[in-house]
Amino acid sequence: MGKRVLVTGIAFIIFLALTNLAVAAGDPETPTVLKGGKIISVEEAKKLFDQKGAAFIDTRTAMNYGKGHIPGAKLVVYKGKSENRADFDESKDEFELAKLPPDKNTPVVFYGHGATGWKAYKAAIKAIKGEYKNVQWFRGGMEEWEKKGYPKE
Repeated sequence: MGKRVLVTGIAFIIFLALTNLAVAAGDPETPTVLKGGKIISVEEAKKLFDQKGAAFIDTRTAMNYGKGHIPGAKLVVYKGKSENRADFDESKDEFELAKLPPDKNTPVVFYGHGATGWKAYKAAIKAIKGEYKNVQWFRGGMEEWEKKGYPKE
């Protein structure tokens, strides 16, 4: 009985180590700089939300949007096939800039899952290149929003 428990324990430890390696080998965290725009904290996002001072754009899938999103946020799905890196090839991706506010001076806040979600970062880059003047990226996304207990619908 003692050997069986020991072998099972060792197997479990190996499983955990391999799982952690697989996660570590996944996509890198998103950049911490947004040239031409601003990265905002969860508190800054909440302040803009409370002031109704910005258009919030959820870049996740419709399914994730349906599970909960920032109230009033518009779903504009980012369909990415490019690599998850700062110098991504945007020609491989799809994002409908036409669904953003027509006034390019409107503050626009892009968000996704969180710091490991690339869709919001890439959408913000596309908006900057599309000449939007007040692009903000809420890097912490729904993960941070929900941790704070802020409202969602």
